[in-house]
Amino acid sequence: MEQLQKKINYNFKNISLLEEALTHSSRANELRHEKIRCNERLEFLGDSVLSVIVSEYLYKAYPKEPEGELTKMRALLVCEKSLYEFAKKIDLGSHIILSKGERNTGGTQRPSILSDAFEALIAAVFLDGGLGVAREFVLNFITDTKNMQKKNIFNDYKTNLQEIVQKNPGEHIEYVLTGETGPDHDKHFLVEVHLNSNIIGKGGGRSKKEAEQQAAREALKLMGY
Repeated sequence: MEQLQKKINYNFKNISLLEEALTHSSRANELRHEKIRCNERLEFLGDSVLSVIVSEYLYKAYPKEPEGELTKMRALLVCEKSLYEFAKKIDLGSHIILSKGERNTGGTQRPSILSDAFEALIAAVFLDGGLGVAREFVLNFITDTKNMQKKNIFNDYKTNLQEIVQKNPGEHIEYVLTGETGPDHDKHFLVEVHLNSNIIGKGGGRSKKEAEQQAAREALKLMGY
């Protein structure tokens, strides 16, 4: 943890927040009797903090861009693939606390684990140092979003689907987790995307986010896009 604090140029006042951010659920389950907290709650908070920071940055950095274009850029920056790349920049995988089984099966390099831990780390910095410190931390990883977009690093099917649905007032999209199989080190998630009450797509993946993207992709195919 001391090495990681040097990498991110921030020293925690409450080191237990950093420890929690780095603890994967597999390790917490392995030591269930010790009541160790995993990083899932911090990941939940970090997702929202990240969205606020990125939205504010894009709003100020691109004053002439319309809402739809800003939404696409934000989706690109907060998707699993981008967070995975951010995590690799600080070698976050070598600091994540995993179960023996998860570590032996390559968990330290798994995109879903690294991206979730990065979001948890954002939340830990936010709780320990405030929004200003968290903003500085996040913006260190954000470079030229325009170039990222042109390179087509990631197809954001969810955003595309949402933009199409928004053209019809009164309709709304909902993603529903319908299944979760496999051990902690090799999870597989199944998700349905509902348009109002109708199922318009199903998808699977090694993370909930990936499954949602695949469900949205199937929905777009069904709709002829």
